[in-house]
Amino acid sequence: MTIFTEYISTAGLDAVLDSLKLLPFLFLTYLVMELLEHRTGERASRFISRAGRLGPALGGLLGALPQCGFSAAAAGLYAGRVVTVGTLVAVLLSTSDELAAVMLSSAATDATVVLKLFKILGVKVLLSILVGFAVDLVLRRERRDEIGELCDSEGCHCHERGVLLSSLIHTAKIFGFIFAVTLAINTVIFFVGEDSIGLLLRDLPVVGELIAGLIGLIPNCASSVVLTELYLGGTLTASQLLAGLFTGGGVGLLVLFRVNRDLRENLLILLTVYLSGTLLGILLGSTGVCALLGL
Repeated sequence: MTIFTEYISTAGLDAVLDSLKLLPFLFLTYLVMELLEHRTGERASRFISRAGRLGPALGGLLGALPQCGFSAAAAGLYAGRVVTVGTLVAVLLSTSDELAAVMLSSAATDATVVLKLFKILGVKVLLSILVGFAVDLVLRRERRDEIGELCDSEGCHCHERGVLLSSLIHTAKIFGFIFAVTLAINTVIFFVGEDSIGLLLRDLPVVGELIAGLIGLIPNCASSVVLTELYLGGTLTASQLLAGLFTGGGVGLLVLFRVNRDLRENLLILLTVYLSGTLLGILLGSTGVCALLGL
């Protein structure tokens, strides 16, 4: 097998599969947003606004589901100001992508892995919710309907084409963007290798969490796979794994930068996710919580 064939069968195929997994989430997100714009009135908007105060709790729980599509959905909903910034941050911090799949696949040889998985998810959900509420408390902003503005910026002419077609157009644009970036990231991982990444993190307290947090920011499900496998192999500590998983919001940040026009706001959200994620990882390790939980 030539290197090109191997590249196509791994990096290329993974990019296609990872992107395809997101299609249902992206389509449903834009369909909901179209319906909100076309079919709901002031009463529904007030209901969404009131429900948004509890958004971080719901976002933290949903983000823990074993998939990487909900973060993309949350980013789209935030761009339309359907959910709060704290809800988005809670989803991004809670998202674990392929953590469950990788750890459960190892449970056949080590039954304790399942217990560790639930402990990791529990810690992530609880702290993600708390950070989400804190962000909403600090970064309060006036809620206004920007779904229509989002549609206008995408040039989809929603009112002319109808709800279904407009949703498909939005989905296709974001899908193409995600696929291109995912392929580029998979290419880097293919040629650099997971072992090289592991060497960067070995025996580096604090610095290891900071680097793991940067790896987690890579907008791709592959980052969670790499971090989890390195943890299971003994290369990463539990605090380093958690730092990377906290910042690993899948393609959520990628979609945010694509659909939300306020670059300063996007950078602030990215910085919030990175700093809170890595700080939580460092604190969980230095305070002995990881050891206490048997991680």
